Amino acid sequence: MARIDQAPGIRPLVTMGRRMDIAARRGFPVGITILLMLLSKARFNLSGQAELLAAVTFGSTWFWSVYRPASMPPAGAFILGILLDLLGALPLGAGVLATLTVHGIAARLRRSEGQQGLVRAWLGFTVAGAAACGLIWLAAALLTFRMLPIGPVIFQAVLNGALYPLLAIPLLYAHRSVADPERA
Repeated sequence: MARIDQAPGIRPLVTMGRRMDIAARRGFPVGITILLMLLSKARFNLSGQAELLAAVTFGSTWFWSVYRPASMPPAGAFILGILLDLLGALPLGAGVLATLTVHGIAARLRRSEGQQGLVRAWLGFTVAGAAACGLIWLAAALLTFRMLPIGPVIFQAVLNGALYPLLAIPLLYAHRSVADPERA
């Protein structure tokens, strides 16, 4: 329930519609991330479009884990990781490990990152996104028993850092309006 329902005093009537509204607002972060993941797989004929999937997944997971942690639980990050593995044709478990790592780092740093503003969150995500890309590369190398080229990993890490502000600004507006369970 929303915080207003737990405070003493006069409060809105808890109806089925209000409960559904609160549930939809709490489910918004995972739902919008899945929608963005599917949208990143649409054919736009952009060079490097395959790397957009991981950038959108990691960026959105980081954002919601920092700014709305109750709506992005570890189970939600796990589901996003499985979807990343399936959509990105990654070795099963590599995307899960990377997404849970991003979520874990964000959850650990959320008090300092969320209060310092977008630039500090961007810098934190750049490091966490690079670590996630490295984990995927390491998992793929270990599972294929060969050394994979490092260039695509560096490109993915730079793309993660470059796209985060473009992703975070619209998500920040959603965080303050549509995804806020307190407005239900």
